[in-house]
Amino acid sequence: MKKLMLLLVAVTGLTATTMAQQINVSLNIGRQPAWGPVGYDHVDYYYLPDIESYYYVPDRVYIYRYGNDWRRSAVLPARYANYDVYHAHKVVINGVNKPYLFHDRYRKDYYGYRNKHDQIAIRDSRDRKYFVNRGHPQHNEWKKDNRGHGNRGRGHGKH
Repeated sequence: MKKLMLLLVAVTGLTATTMAQQINVSLNIGRQPAWGPVGYDHVDYYYLPDIESYYYVPDRVYIYRYGNDWRRSAVLPARYANYDVYHAHKVVINGVNKPYLFHDRYRKDYYGYRNKHDQIAIRDSRDRKYFVNRGHPQHNEWKKDNRGHGNRGRGHGKH
């Protein structure tokens, strides 16, 4: 009986740890950049077809070509100074480690999305789930609401 109890405790602990890890991995709305497209609760990478570059959400870095190498930086290099991340099309890539190593495939598959401006950025969304994003214009209001200040959505709709 004692062995059975220990086994049960071990399995329960493992299950709880696994579930917590899955929850932690499955949602990263607050880490996504304000220029990311709406509709995604989790994003690992964005592929940016216009400049054939990537953005890695967990580290908040752009990954772009520099000669034959891939460089990582918190900001895009000067050659992309006119690139508008808010209005350019972004392709979400999940479940692929270092997709830039398969760049030829992504360039071919998503070439048709170059110069498209068909996505709503998180910054421009009115969906409350995005207010946790620091780049969202309602972020400070959301923070106030969660501290017990602000209107918490009251005063809208039926009374």
